[in-house]
Amino acid sequence: MGDKANTHPGAAGRATAADHPASVRNVVLVGHSGSGKTTLVEALALTAGAVNRAGRVEDGGTVSDYDDIEHRQQRSVQLSLVPVEWDGIKVNLLDTPGYADFVGELRAGLRAADAALFVVSASDGVDGSTRMVWEECAAVGMPRAIVVTHLEAARADFEEMTRTCAEAFGGDDPDAVLPLYLPLHGPQGPDGHAPVTGLTGLLSQKLFDYSSGERRETEPGEDQLPEIEEARNRLIEGIISESEDETLMDRYLGGEQIDVKTLVDDLERAVARGVFHPVLAAAPAAESAKQGLGTVELLELVTGGFPTPFEHPTPGVTTIDGKPREIKPCDTAGPLVAEVVKTASDPYVGRVSLVRVFSGTLRPDETVHVSGHGLSDRGHEDHDVDERVGALSVPFGKQQRTVTHAIAGDLVCVAKLGRAETGDTLSAKDDPLLMEPWQMPDPLLPLAIEAHSKADEDKLSQGLSRLVAEDPTMRLEQNQDTHQVVLWCLGEAHADVALERLRSRYGVQVDVVPHKVSLRETFAGKAAGRGRHVKQSGGHGQFAICEIEVEPLPGGSGIEFVDKVVGGAVPRQFIPSVEKGVRAQAAKGVAAGYPLIDVRVTLLDGKAHSVDSSDAAFQTAGALALREAAADVKIHLLEPVAEVSVLVGDDYVGAVMSDLSGRRGRVLGTEQTSGNRTLIRAEVPEIEIGRYAVDLRSLSHGTARFNRSYARHEPMPPQIAERVREEARAAS
Repeated sequence: MGDKANTHPGAAGRATAADHPASVRNVVLVGHSGSGKTTLVEALALTAGAVNRAGRVEDGGTVSDYDDIEHRQQRSVQLSLVPVEWDGIKVNLLDTPGYADFVGELRAGLRAADAALFVVSASDGVDGSTRMVWEECAAVGMPRAIVVTHLEAARADFEEMTRTCAEAFGGDDPDAVLPLYLPLHGPQGPDGHAPVTGLTGLLSQKLFDYSSGERRETEPGEDQLPEIEEARNRLIEGIISESEDETLMDRYLGGEQIDVKTLVDDLERAVARGVFHPVLAAAPAAESAKQGLGTVELLELVTGGFPTPFEHPTPGVTTIDGKPREIKPCDTAGPLVAEVVKTASDPYVGRVSLVRVFSGTLRPDETVHVSGHGLSDRGHEDHDVDERVGALSVPFGKQQRTVTHAIAGDLVCVAKLGRAETGDTLSAKDDPLLMEPWQMPDPLLPLAIEAHSKADEDKLSQGLSRLVAEDPTMRLEQNQDTHQVVLWCLGEAHADVALERLRSRYGVQVDVVPHKVSLRETFAGKAAGRGRHVKQSGGHGQFAICEIEVEPLPGGSGIEFVDKVVGGAVPRQFIPSVEKGVRAQAAKGVAAGYPLIDVRVTLLDGKAHSVDSSDAAFQTAGALALREAAADVKIHLLEPVAEVSVLVGDDYVGAVMSDLSGRRGRVLGTEQTSGNRTLIRAEVPEIEIGRYAVDLRSLSHGTARFNRSYARHEPMPPQIAERVREEARAAS
């Protein structure tokens, strides 16, 4: 890794610069909110010497939670990178938010990392959303290990927690999830709780005591060996069964003692291949201690057992016109391919992009090609631009530490890429390439906003475009029907952070207003109308009379205009004027102010004046005729119906089905999918699913996902239609 003096981050704040991909490990921390990910990152940074004192989430003093929003909410809301060094290897720790609303940040972290640490709280257990992320990682073969935290909690039980993890994560093979260390308990306190003071290494058969604040290695006593033996044998069998050396199991069963080095090598290979998932324990360092419990063991596993970037398959790469391009994994001399995994706006520096380099070497001041494709449905237009890279730096919380280059496999912050957005590809300007974007969750909670004042109105569009550029899990919609500005978010916490950022970062005050669903109107039956627009009281007058007939059409027909005038009662040149007037009135609505659709308007007769008739007069007459026809007949309100697909665990199918029918939904069918899940397809009125993203999460304990798409408009039940009309009358 080069000269130690130049690479240790230490208190002086020098940047860790990797010189070779083999000396980099990219690790993402995954777990539910409150499981202790940020605290663990802090403890690892202390043990590695990257900080002199561990901060606390409660005090807002941690390295990775540096945003004011995170301090106020006391939880992570964005992906953050904390690089540390251990044993000459640069470890990029990616701390992700645990709350479901920020799953976009988690997905970005999974894309940037080569391995995952699943952080599980001993007092809370494993939740459904953590299980789902585990399955996502399993699908792509990402190496994973489990870290049990909160062992100090009174009801924490490491053994029970290990069994829970094996059930939750082991799937068909619970022996693939086994502890490498067992907790070492100190003397019991007055409450009967024995605190964890150290760990017992099962392979090494050594005791690691942390009670002094630093790890001390000792030999176990004779009375402790039998306890260790059973767990050790199970671990050895688990490792051997995943070993690439097929003779090892026979030798072991034949009674041969397998040496520890062989076992450790096999363990590291099995972890790197993603087939064995060790369980470790960790706790933050006590006041004035230099090492948190289990942090040394964890850093040893990360540097020894987790794969290098060489072993990370490169996501699909194509040329700009879509031809596949073969890229060697982590080739520092190859073509430049890097991806923006996070975008942040700094009030002083401007836009800062966190980039994972997959191939080639990125240097400051060079011109790169920025490609963004595949997210146009989120309000991110496809773009191809050349931009000059500003300074390269490695983040450490709020600080940015300048580096001279970033090699394939490493993560780096790039300044001054004004057009780069999260998910964009950076490549050489004379060899532009495009990486396949990672899967983003769909934002399905609408948040309608309007500027608080005239001054805010001027700043709103710029603030919103910056916000959406930073966060691809947010979609901006300017609804043409309701004339509302709608931010589609993943949940309430996501919406709160968006509003907060608009206010604090971009100085825009907005008001949240009720979200409107775009309704439509149509005629329930046939009706006739007469439009008379006559003003002849001196000067140039206006004269137009027309008679129309309106009849309903099947759904999806739009508006048909038919001319059946005979004998020139309405001169030919004014017939388009009548149509124009009718269509303009239809767009405004005839009952509750919603556009009129699915009708045929037939012009039957009319009168004109040789001098006073005009285009404008016949437009007005056409509009009046339509309004008159509407007054004589029942007008149906049509509401949009969405096709909804819900993927939910089998345990919650009944609850979801009954909830959908309570929302006036029609279940179209169900089908069984893998992993004890069911896909429910239904049609539900959009007015009923405004908050479904939030409600479904609480109903299914965070284990369900859904998507929606517009199906059609259909008549609203009379009682609901009447309520909407009353609301429209009250508003006007």
